[in-house]
Amino acid sequence: MLKAIASYKQSDIEEKWDVIVIGSGPGGLGAGAVLAKEGKRVLVLEQHYAAGGFSHVFKRKGYEWDVGLHYIGEVHQEHSMARKMFDYVSNGQIEWEYMGDVYDRIRFGDDEYALRSGNDNFRSCLIEWFPEEEQAIDAYIQLVIDTTRSFRSYMAEKATPKLVSSIAGGRMRRAFEQVAGKTTLEVLQGLTQNKRMIGVLCGQYGDYGLPPGQSSFGMHAILVRHYFRGGSYPVGGASVIADTIAQVIHENGGQVITKARVTRINVTHKKATGVTLEDGRTLHAPIVISGAGYINTVQHLIDSDVAADCNMLQQSQTVDRAAAHVCLYVGCKQTAEDLQMPRSNHWLYPTDDHDQNIARYLEDRSEPLPLTYISFPSAKDPDWTNRYPGKSTIQAITLAPYEWFAEWEGSRWMKRGEDYLAFKQEFTDRLLSELYRVEPQIEGHVDHCELSTPLSTAHFSGHRRGEIYGLAHSPNRFLARHLTPRTPIKGLWLTGQDISTAGIGGALVAGFLTASAIQSRNLLGRI
Repeated sequence: MLKAIASYKQSDIEEKWDVIVIGSGPGGLGAGAVLAKEGKRVLVLEQHYAAGGFSHVFKRKGYEWDVGLHYIGEVHQEHSMARKMFDYVSNGQIEWEYMGDVYDRIRFGDDEYALRSGNDNFRSCLIEWFPEEEQAIDAYIQLVIDTTRSFRSYMAEKATPKLVSSIAGGRMRRAFEQVAGKTTLEVLQGLTQNKRMIGVLCGQYGDYGLPPGQSSFGMHAILVRHYFRGGSYPVGGASVIADTIAQVIHENGGQVITKARVTRINVTHKKATGVTLEDGRTLHAPIVISGAGYINTVQHLIDSDVAADCNMLQQSQTVDRAAAHVCLYVGCKQTAEDLQMPRSNHWLYPTDDHDQNIARYLEDRSEPLPLTYISFPSAKDPDWTNRYPGKSTIQAITLAPYEWFAEWEGSRWMKRGEDYLAFKQEFTDRLLSELYRVEPQIEGHVDHCELSTPLSTAHFSGHRRGEIYGLAHSPNRFLARHLTPRTPIKGLWLTGQDISTAGIGGALVAGFLTASAIQSRNLLGRI
C-alpha cells in the first residue's frame, strides 16, 4: 500500500495526473487537499526530505524543532475561519493546544508588556500602560478590525474570474488598498505620537519581517487581528499538519512525494503541460500549481523566454524579497516544567524605535540585536513528553541579511569551513545571552545548540536569498496586481504566502484561493 508521504526513490509514480503541485508547504498541501476533495488526482512534489514547507520539523541528537510554526491564532475556537480551514484539509485530525492568557511578551530593555488574549483584555492592557491614549487605542483597534474585514473582499477578488474582476475588482480591492498602501508607521503616527505605544503595537513585526517604517499597515492589521484571541500550537508538533493533510490527499487517490526536485515547469504554446524533475523525468498534468514562491517560480522554473514573453519576468522584479534570519535551536536534558519554561513567546528589543534598531544593526552588526524572538515549543505541546521524555527545546531568532553570508554561497551544507562556523558562533553566543537574560534559570542546562543561517533556509526551502516570508510585506506588495493564483500561462497557477500573507495560516488561505480559482467557485463556502 502506498504511503501518504514517501520519498521519490521509494515511490512508484504514475506519469499522468489531474494536478501537479510544486512544494508541500501549507499552500501547496492545502490546495492539493481541497482539489482532491473535488475529485482531482493530485501529486505533490517536495524537493526537501521532509514535507510541510515551513511547517516541517527537523530532528537532531534526540531532539525535535519546528522551523516556522511557532503559534497560530484563532484555531482554538471551533467556529473560527482558521479552525474550519485546518479541519477541512485535515478531516479534523489536528488537535490544538491553547497557549493561555498571555501569548506574547514584548520587552524593551527591562520593560515588559504582556499581550493577553481577548479583545477586551488587549484594550484594557493598552489603556493601563498608556492611560492618556485611550481615544487613540480605540481608534487603532477599530481600524485593525475594519482593515481585516476589507481584506476579505481584497482576497476574494484574487480568485474571481477575469470578467468579474474587470467589472468589480477595483471596488473589491479599494478599501483594503487605501490602508495597505501606507506604511504601519505612517498610519500609527496619524493616531498617536507616543513612541513607546507605537513600539508596543508593532512588537510582533517579526511575524512578517518588516519594521513599521517599511511594512504595510494592511499586513500589520491582519497579523494583530489574528492573535487578538490568543495563540495555539498543534498537539504532537508542527509535523502533524503535513502528515494529516497528506493523508487526505492520499485517501482521495493522490500522493505527496519528497526528495523530488522540480527543475522546470513545461510550457507549450503558453500552456503548462507538466513538470520535469531533476533526474530528467517528465510528469504530465493539465493543471500545475507552484507553491515555490513567485520569484522562484518565474526566475528558475519557467524558461526565461516564456517568462519574459508573458511579462512575468519583469513583474518578478517589482517586489523585494522578504528578510532573512538566523535561528538558534536549543535542546535541554530537563523538561520544560523542570526549567520553568513559559508557553508565551518573548520579543526582545533594545529600544522602542524598531526602524532605528535595524538601521544601526545593518550598519554595524556589533550593535545590539534589533530583535530577538524566543519560543518554547516543548512547553506548548502537551504531547511532547510522550515523544521526548526528560527533554525540552527552545528556539531563538534574529534578523540576519543574506549578504552577510554570501561569501559561503555555493559551499556544501554542513561543510562550509571553519570561518563559517566561527561566524555562526558569534550569533549563537549573542542569542544565548539574550535567552539567559530573560530566562536565567536555563543557563547551565543547555545540552545541544545548532544555528541555521540564510544559507540553510536557501538550501532547504529553495528561496535563493534565504527569505522565510517570500516577498516583502511592503505597501508595494499589496498594490501589485500580478500576485494572484492565475497566471498568463494557461494551466499554471500559484499558491502560498506570496499570493496571500506571511505565515502558516496565510499560506493555507492561499491554498483555498487557488483551488477556488481553478474550480471557478468559492470553495471556502464548503466550510
